[in-house]
Amino acid sequence: MQRGKWNAITDVPGVEVGHVTLYEEPDTDSACTGVTAILPHGGNYFEQKLPAASFVLNGFGKSAGLIQVEELGVIESPIMLTNTFSVGAVLEGTLRHMLEENTAIGDSTSSLNIVVGECNDSYLNAMRSMKVRPEHAIEAIRNAGGGEFEQGDVGAGKGMICFGQKGGIGSSSRVVPHGDDAYTVGVLTLTNFGSPEECLIDEWLVRNEIQLKSAADKVNSSAEMKSEKPDGSVMIIVATNAPVDSRQLKRLAKRASIGLGRTGSHIHNGSGDIIIAFSNAYTIPHSGADEDTVTYTLLRDDAKVMNKLFQAAIEATEEAVYQSLMHAKTTTGRHGRTVERWSFVEQADS
Repeated sequence: MQRGKWNAITDVPGVEVGHVTLYEEPDTDSACTGVTAILPHGGNYFEQKLPAASFVLNGFGKSAGLIQVEELGVIESPIMLTNTFSVGAVLEGTLRHMLEENTAIGDSTSSLNIVVGECNDSYLNAMRSMKVRPEHAIEAIRNAGGGEFEQGDVGAGKGMICFGQKGGIGSSSRVVPHGDDAYTVGVLTLTNFGSPEECLIDEWLVRNEIQLKSAADKVNSSAEMKSEKPDGSVMIIVATNAPVDSRQLKRLAKRASIGLGRTGSHIHNGSGDIIIAFSNAYTIPHSGADEDTVTYTLLRDDAKVMNKLFQAAIEATEEAVYQSLMHAKTTTGRHGRTVERWSFVEQADS
């Protein structure tokens, strides 16, 4: 399918991404981690909520806020990503940011649901030191912007490992024609999963007629990594401007898992594989004032364009995983451990 201008989640109008990266010279207690913020639209997230859903493919994860997303079908905060032990700090920082912007929260109106996702970066990052602080979450939100943004070993992806090589943040998008207009599906992934032998990136390169091949001498991770690295996880954020509700977004999130499967992932026992999907085609006001009903125009489930949206989520998720590999650089973290970038060589056109 056709990619968006930036081939990124920011091709969905209004979506912005920001990072804060923490990196210290390798030591036993050094930081190799960060925070990534996904801002779903340009307004006030609490006052103008968005339809959303989550799908847990494998629940070995410590994310925050998913229960209320499931119950009410909305998000009302930026979506934040970090390492496993920093969920609390990032939640606090995001809460502080939201309280500053909304003086009524927790006072004259209801409380607030912050969404934070995580992966375990403890092979490269001294996760026990909890170097991520609340102010880093605020900084990531303030750093956010649209258009092109950094990918690979940046933000929450700084210490992540994918298929035994350096992973992190990846993104991709697909454009879905619809009459005289078009919808966009954008995906951002935080990749920290898989063994080298699982990866099917060469098949993807061939299908997309990209004249590259993964270098064979770079795909074997060390015995130490295999014995000491946790199974890992992946966070997948799916955004669209198609007019769909939370139930339909759940269906879209499920299709993203097919894109993950295309990469070769076996969804290991200790892997947290979590997908969050939202639409910013319309907003849901926090307060109904004197109105007890709302009216929205939504796509029918049997509309032909729905199948294209499903396909877009699959394709963009698969490519977003690979983009995290293609953008990441070789990184040395705590204890002097080094994880190589996934290397590629030019392949002659046969």
